[in-house]
Amino acid sequence: MTLGALAAASSSVSDDVNAGVIAFLIVAAMGVALVFLLRSMNKQFRKIDANPLEPGPDDGDGVGQDAKAPAQAPE
Repeated sequence: MTLGALAAASSSVSDDVNAGVIAFLIVAAMGVALVFLLRSMNKQFRKIDANPLEPGPDDGDGVGQDAKAPAQAPE
């Protein structure tokens, strides 16, 4: 019984684990990477047209004033 008590007492000391500096550096690096990814994502979102279904003055589809005019027969 005393052997079991000694084994339990010695194992509790070895189970004491700290996160350490390396774990903090990994989490801090992930935080810095997240900040840069969010900044990049915001730049990409600003490039997106707010309402792509609403036609603009020149939406580049080839349909304009010239396409709506009736075709004239050559003389």
